[in-house]
Amino acid sequence: MKKSTEKSLFIVGAGPGDPELLTIKAYKAIENAQVILYDNLINDEILSIANKNCIKRYVGKHPYGKYVPQEEINDLILYYCQNFEQVVRLKGGDPYLFGRGFEEWLTVKDQNINVTYIPGISSMQGAGLNSIPLTHRGVSEGVWALTGMKKDGSLSADLPLAVQSKSTVVIYMGMRKLDEIARTYVLYGKGDTPAAIIQHASLPQQKQVLCKAKDLVRASLENSLGHPAIIVIGEVVNLQQAATIVMEQRHII
Repeated sequence: MKKSTEKSLFIVGAGPGDPELLTIKAYKAIENAQVILYDNLINDEILSIANKNCIKRYVGKHPYGKYVPQEEINDLILYYCQNFEQVVRLKGGDPYLFGRGFEEWLTVKDQNINVTYIPGISSMQGAGLNSIPLTHRGVSEGVWALTGMKKDGSLSADLPLAVQSKSTVVIYMGMRKLDEIARTYVLYGKGDTPAAIIQHASLPQQKQVLCKAKDLVRASLENSLGHPAIIVIGEVVNLQQAATIVMEQRHII
């Protein structure tokens, strides 16, 4: 990455956690950053890529717990961008997928600051690391990515529409809404739809559970699954078991 005297903000997706899933462009941005403002889900291995003189400031939040208000984060971004040449806003997953990255872009757009968006692998793509494809020919016609927690605390109103589709449904930030999600599926006669809860996708401490949509609450409690986690609902979840059977048969042969 070339040195520049211009003020630059890099809005960087760190992916689901595994440092090896960073893009090369993200790696270079982190490596050359003078300041990194990072979220709760950024692990130390990724932060260690930065040079020793880099200022690293935590601005994240624990799910449904203590957090740095978005307004304060915006002010910090402006402050550091005005005083340093290369600032990285480092966010888990992808910054523009339920990451408020574009809100932060809007904060600096009129401040004569160059902004570069660097996509990251979203946590929902971590389902593939568990042999659950988000789409599969003849099984899923698309993907609905929904938030389980809107600004007002309610579940996305799109869920009833998604339930009736032939697409995979992925719900972010939905662990506190498992009961509502399950009831919605039951209401539309889809309670037996295969579901998976995946926590810490791509990391050594990853946990997952397979169940039916109607049993999401029970499955999460029995397996002590909490935040952060994504919920994947759809027939693609059954493909994991099919893939396992094929691998076992190959091993026997």
